Amino acid sequence: MLQIRNLQVSYGGAVLALRSVSLDVPEGAVVAVLGSNGAGKTTLLRSVAGTLADYRGAVDQGAIEFAGTSTVGRSASAMAEAGVVLVPEGRRIFTRLTVAENLRAGGFAVRDRARKAAALRRVHELFPLLHERRDQRAGLLSGGQQQMLAIGRALMACPRLLLIDEPSLGLAPRMVGRIGDVVKEINAQGTTVLLIEQNATMALGVASHAFVLTVGAVTLSGSAAELAADESVRELYLGRATDQAAEQAEAREPAIAGSGRTPLLGRWTP
Repeated sequence: MLQIRNLQVSYGGAVLALRSVSLDVPEGAVVAVLGSNGAGKTTLLRSVAGTLADYRGAVDQGAIEFAGTSTVGRSASAMAEAGVVLVPEGRRIFTRLTVAENLRAGGFAVRDRARKAAALRRVHELFPLLHERRDQRAGLLSGGQQQMLAIGRALMACPRLLLIDEPSLGLAPRMVGRIGDVVKEINAQGTTVLLIEQNATMALGVASHAFVLTVGAVTLSGSAAELAADESVRELYLGRATDQAAEQAEAREPAIAGSGRTPLLGRWTP
């Protein structure tokens, strides 16, 4: 569904943020991108979502294709219309608007009333609390509830590919687990997901395939099970909390790979 090849991105023509990044997001999959702060994860999503120019960024070389069509240079509104929708880091909900108004804003570009109504039902089924608090100002929600609203608002646009940037940021461990469950449910309902996360345990627990970005370059890639078992990933991102992520990823791998073979762990030097 999404193909990125040899992508190089800079800001202001001076700061190189991504270097020769290549990755694939197959239709129907959850693909995770791991990395520390400053690794280039958010820049990657901006490049796909069409918001790069808003931050004085530009694609210097390489290709981005969604559903077989080049998207380099396309605006965020054009990408959303094509089915690529971003849940930004930090949630960025409209705090002075009600929960219901935030959701209506998310579905503004959807002209088909039946699709919009179906999207709202889907959001309320995933997040019953948003229905209960539909008349409450969004700024009064807790951090976890605001993250639910940010995801729900994105789903109102009926995405084919959902880009989620650091959904666990600042959340309590129990809420992080809930967000992971939501990502799996969204995917099970037919939406492809590209997930950017520092919480590798959660990310590898929901993803089929994963990439590691280090200072703007892909340094590791493989199935989620392979990365969960990789010593360097365990040491840098997982610590001791690896067993559950590895078991979950390994249990999903045959069904998601679908090719009858296990992809090899790829390594590149920056």
